[in-house]
Amino acid sequence: MRMLVRLVLGLIVLKAAVANPRFSRQVDLDTYDSANYDEDLNHLHLENHDIDDYEDSVIEIGTLTPPDYSYPVPEASLEEEALEEEEEVPLKPQFIPQGSDGSGVLMGPDTQKEEGLIPTSPTTPQEGTGGFEGSTGSGLPEPDKPDEPEEPEVDRQGMPTCLLCTCLGGSVYCDDLKLDSVPPLPKDTTHFYARYNRITKINKSDFAFMNKLKRIDLTANEITSIDDKAFTGLPELGELVIRENLISQLPALPETMTLIDASHNSISSRGIHKEAFKDMTSLLYLYLTDNSIDYIPVPLPDSLRSLHLQRNNIQMMHEDTFCNLKDFNYIRNALEDIRLDGNPINLSRTPQAYICLPRIPIGDLI
Repeated sequence: MRMLVRLVLGLIVLKAAVANPRFSRQVDLDTYDSANYDEDLNHLHLENHDIDDYEDSVIEIGTLTPPDYSYPVPEASLEEEALEEEEEVPLKPQFIPQGSDGSGVLMGPDTQKEEGLIPTSPTTPQEGTGGFEGSTGSGLPEPDKPDEPEEPEVDRQGMPTCLLCTCLGGSVYCDDLKLDSVPPLPKDTTHFYARYNRITKINKSDFAFMNKLKRIDLTANEITSIDDKAFTGLPELGELVIRENLISQLPALPETMTLIDASHNSISSRGIHKEAFKDMTSLLYLYLTDNSIDYIPVPLPDSLRSLHLQRNNIQMMHEDTFCNLKDFNYIRNALEDIRLDGNPINLSRTPQAYICLPRIPIGDLI
């Protein structure tokens, strides 16, 4: 009984499976594979044969010349090729003539290799000719060498001083202008500089009514004479520099002087006023180097610090030149710099003349 039931159930399951579409497709596939197996095998043999034939054909095709395709080239690429061709052009040797900062030799990358470029003659073109010896030249006349322009003569008469000179505040600078006289100065001038000119004379009117003038510097002119009252009307004048001129007489100076420099002139002892410096109670520096002075101009104010008389003609000195023989307690502390070297004087002959000084003068002590 059980066996019968199992048999019936198996038939039912089998029938249902046969009726399932998935089962039918699998049966078709199995049938297709078995039926076409032989065809696929034959087709595979044919393909292998075709591959062999293709390889033979490839070998034959490789020997053929590829087709020539001529496409239009863009203009930009043409320009680049032209530039490359220009860059590849070798430099040609050039001859640089002497006289144009050249050495008169050929220049170029292949100068030494190329034959016939270097001249066999060692001669070089003459400077200024522009060619080789024996050449005919350009045939053009050579321009005349221009002469150096001469310095124009400037008419300084009537020209405003601050246009001719340089005015900075109260200072007027007229250095190296080839002046032959003192120009009219502004009334508020405090410092006047006219160095390295051609001034020959100082007149009284040159500095008249210059109540603020404190310094005058006339170094290195050609002054031969100074009006004796040219500086006496200057109430503020403190410094006068007239060195390197041709002065033979020192003019009268106001008592306000602090510095006098008349070195490198032709001043003699007769050219200095008697007791010219006695009342200058503010005088600090007196420079009379390189003149023709015969003796030290006394009396000297107690304020004096520096006295330069080198290379004059001083032959003797008195014991009271600097000191007071009546007062042995008198000491001149300010006068520390006395220069007498270059004079025919023996300082050892007057030892009492220095007992009031803080330092012995510089000079010949033999």
